[in-house]
Amino acid sequence: MALTREFRETVLARVHRDPAFAKRMLAEALNACLGGEPAAGKTILRDVINATAGFEPLAAALGKPSQSLHRMLGPGGNPSTENFFAILRVVQQKAGVRLKVLAA
Repeated sequence: MALTREFRETVLARVHRDPAFAKRMLAEALNACLGGEPAAGKTILRDVINATAGFEPLAAALGKPSQSLHRMLGPGGNPSTENFFAILRVVQQKAGVRLKVLAA
């Protein structure tokens, strides 16, 4: 199901109003990927990128074309581990978030 423009604008407004929301979304994206749901994780990560870093600035920070990032994080995309964690590093910086992995 494609997300509507209204949904994306709502997420963007919420992130700007509540910076902790971006942190929770980023954590949820990573948890989904680690939990065996990479498609859901990439979808959430795309929303976080759109609401925080933006794809063009992210691409510039990584030295990659933005179209490549869109493909990597798209439904059929399969980013390398190196690219995935590079994306997470920049998004964390832009969102002012630092994620930690805790064993349960």
